[in-house]
Amino acid sequence: MRTLAFLTLTMVTLAMAGCTPTFRNHGYIPPEEDLQELVVGIDTRASVEDVVGSPTAGGVLEGGNFFYVRSTVKTFGPRRPEVVDRQVLAISFDEAGVLSNIESFGLEDGRVVTLSRRVTDSNITNVSFLRQLLGNIGRVGPDFGGG
Repeated sequence: MRTLAFLTLTMVTLAMAGCTPTFRNHGYIPPEEDLQELVVGIDTRASVEDVVGSPTAGGVLEGGNFFYVRSTVKTFGPRRPEVVDRQVLAISFDEAGVLSNIESFGLEDGRVVTLSRRVTDSNITNVSFLRQLLGNIGRVGPDFGGG
């Protein structure tokens, strides 16, 4: 009887441990002390990168702004992971590459952006690899052999 009670208690304990949420941190935001060293109108791209480090992402075009992103993701059992915190630090530069603005955004400031996946459909349907390989035997064009 004691063995059954011990096994039941062990199973309940393991089941409860499996339901504990786990948190993962991704990305990097420079510390506030480093940001205090930056001077708007004085610092350049190179000096900003030296002080706060390389950005997580850059602008779309050459000479774009710097973006630093940090996210905290919560996973709870078999449920889909959920982003519970996200911070984005945007550092803007003018046309000459001089620091013009530093902005910080949180998850509450943003909106969900649905990303679409573009997949090119193959025009080959129900054809195995072997059939594709052997299907080209005998198909020789007029310029075969360097003619």
